Amino acid sequence: MSEEKLLEELKAIMVKNGLCEEDANITMETNIRQDLDADSLDFVDLILELEDKYQISIEDEDAQSFTSVKDVVDYIKERI
Repeated sequence: MSEEKLLEELKAIMVKNGLCEEDANITMETNIRQDLDADSLDFVDLILELEDKYQISIEDEDAQSFTSVKDVVDYIKERI
């Protein structure tokens, strides 16, 4: 799956979870915690959605290392 497609799907999950508006300019450089004001609960919800959608398991240590959208996209891309 291409990075663009993963970015699009990740943005859709973020919109669904209330992390951003549909017209938000989410890029690979977007910082999930700072730019989107995601708190720990938001982040856990995002991780659970990603695990569900892509049928992967994201270890806590890995999830804690996610800073940017690119970190998440790269992680998923390596595992699907």
